[in-house]
Amino acid sequence: MIKVLNIVGARPQIIKASAISRTIKESYSGKFKEIIVHTGQHYDKELSSVFFDELHIPKPHHNLRVGSARHSKQTAFMMTGLEDLILKKQPDCVIVYGDTNSTLAGALAASKLHCPVVHIEAGLRSYNKNMPEEINRIMCDHVSTLLFSPTNSGFKNLIREGFRPENSPPYTIDNPKIFHSGDIMYDNSLFYGELAEKKKKFLAEIGVKPGEFILATIHRDNNTDIPARLKSIFEALLEIARGLKIPVVLPLHPRTTLALEKKLPKSFYNVIKKEPLLKIMPPVSFLEVILLEKNARLIMTDSGGIQKEAHFFRKPCIIFRKETEWVELVKNKTSVLVDADKEKIIEAVTDFGKKKEMNFPKFYGDGKTAGFICEELVKNFG
Repeated sequence: MIKVLNIVGARPQIIKASAISRTIKESYSGKFKEIIVHTGQHYDKELSSVFFDELHIPKPHHNLRVGSARHSKQTAFMMTGLEDLILKKQPDCVIVYGDTNSTLAGALAASKLHCPVVHIEAGLRSYNKNMPEEINRIMCDHVSTLLFSPTNSGFKNLIREGFRPENSPPYTIDNPKIFHSGDIMYDNSLFYGELAEKKKKFLAEIGVKPGEFILATIHRDNNTDIPARLKSIFEALLEIARGLKIPVVLPLHPRTTLALEKKLPKSFYNVIKKEPLLKIMPPVSFLEVILLEKNARLIMTDSGGIQKEAHFFRKPCIIFRKETEWVELVKNKTSVLVDADKEKIIEAVTDFGKKKEMNFPKFYGDGKTAGFICEELVKNFG
């Protein structure tokens, strides 16, 4: 039986890992012993029993409860806890996801103990090393043994950095194997898209109708912590909502809510607060987010995950960033980068409104990526 240490550190990673856990349970229960470790990188009050039960996710076996801290300090605490667990559990491999500090900590701790690292969402690059996520994903890729890229562009990025697709087994940190695997979040969107329909009354509760609202999310610190950027984005949202007479639904990260109050001019903040078409609300559950994505006319975000989910649900997406790791979406012209530029945001909404038809190719696989990954783990560690 293959023993895997499945490392997560934030709610999105728990949801990503659920695709692997679900596939193990359904198709590989006799071949894997899965140990789920939550680093506690992000404290999330929504990680209650209801969260795990509602989403059919197994609860973590271990929680390191690291909590918030500066990047290096937080990563060091996580590495210490993960090193102890790896030594104690002696897994055949460690699985990490994406680009958080938990990803980096898991990859470094495992590789230094000569435990193979499996990186899911490998090869993604924004080519902006000012983003801590870019540093994390590059470092993680270069100490991994099996690298599963969700996109063809990610796969090509790895080749450009010296990874060789022709490598033959046995695979090691010095002889890694790269795969264009598809995206486990597409697996999840299909699965959770069906579950989300049970929440349909939520739309009526917040006062919107399917196809008659815009969904917007803002959480990145370069948007929330720089007053000029935050003001520009909200000026655009206000003008769009009033001009099109369409509600803009804004489930906001607590940091964004606080930034609105503290960093915007008081007079403008009061206008935002009183505008009935700006539906500002606390964070909503994952299924409620999925429901909003499925039913929105248009999505605006600075989240990498929501960019993809917009594509999964065939929605145009406006991205409040200068660059994205999901370059195929921009090339496909169903997503557009606008940074925090008010005029570009408004122009993008106008342009999407004129388009009669948009094409949403299957960039992210067939919805069976978790099965592909599990099969490769069996081949390599079984």
